[in-house]
Amino acid sequence: MSVQNQKVSAGTEHVLARSVYEEFLYEEAAMLDEWRLDEWLALFTEESVYEVPRAGAKDSADSSEDLFYIADNYFRLGHRVKRMLDKAAHAEWPRSVQSHMISNVRITGSDEKGVHVTCRFITHRAKNDVTDTYAGHHNYILKMVNGELRIISKRSFIASDSLREQGKVTIIL
Repeated sequence: MSVQNQKVSAGTEHVLARSVYEEFLYEEAAMLDEWRLDEWLALFTEESVYEVPRAGAKDSADSSEDLFYIADNYFRLGHRVKRMLDKAAHAEWPRSVQSHMISNVRITGSDEKGVHVTCRFITHRAKNDVTDTYAGHHNYILKMVNGELRIISKRSFIASDSLREQGKVTIIL
């Protein structure tokens, strides 16, 4: 859907320049790379959802009907961050080394929920002498809250038909 061809109705979130959304996504990736998970969590609103559908799922997948690796509301996401920062979280202690790359940022629409933004990602995760690569796309709904962009929804779709090689998703994509 082209933003230029979209009819703007009352309550529709104002669309900013694509570079604003790109910079936001680059900073989010840096927070994850640098393990600044408390700052990353602060990007979400209390009404937010963060979801990672099973590998190969369609964009229309619904966490109430389909298998999702992660289907967190803000409360559960906060607990996930707390666990990942704890030394008792054996899957991430010592933490893995990550590199998040973002590209092909596109604004796909705007409605009362916020601005719909999609991008491609490649995430490298190195731990215990093994490097895994995750590729796919993120679908975001972003909204200005008190003058700052915030995440209303983030869905990370893994471009694979299975996790056989990696075997697990212990990182936040």
